[in-house]
Amino acid sequence: MTYKNDKSSISSLYKGVSVLVVVLLLSACSSQHYGDLDKYIEDVKHKTKGRIEPLPEVKTYESYTYQAQDLRDPFTPFSEAPSEELAQPGITPDIHRKREALEAFPLDSLKFVGTIEKDGSTWGLISAPDKAIYRVQVGNHMGKNYGEIMSLSESTILLKEIIPNGSGGWVEREASLALTE
Repeated sequence: MTYKNDKSSISSLYKGVSVLVVVLLLSACSSQHYGDLDKYIEDVKHKTKGRIEPLPEVKTYESYTYQAQDLRDPFTPFSEAPSEELAQPGITPDIHRKREALEAFPLDSLKFVGTIEKDGSTWGLISAPDKAIYRVQVGNHMGKNYGEIMSLSESTILLKEIIPNGSGGWVEREASLALTE
């Protein structure tokens, strides 16, 4: 049994030494080595304090009543008749005609690349965006606006297009393709 008492006395001795070490460490930390920090805090406290600008004055909101009972509704179309100069009576595209291959492309994407003659007939050669070369002559159609070839020369193809005028009617306009080199 004496062995157990020795063990407990050693354990209590370790506890006592540990408490003593902790107390010594805490007492070392409590010394006044922060003089420079205390001086800085005092300097900051004695500095003049800044002035905060006042909030800007809020303008009062003046309400406005929108009265549009006498004005035209902006969501309904104008009820004006199409102008005389834009409307060309009797002009309409033939929508029942079978469309030709070059009518699938916009006119500005087609290129006039040359002509060929055979048995007195002149044919124009058109390069399309699908990388194919098409043969055309007067009377054929090309472009998205119902363009009909009116004349064909070695340097130019003249077309007559039928386009909408924006008022429900149709107008004719001339277009051309020049030979590209």
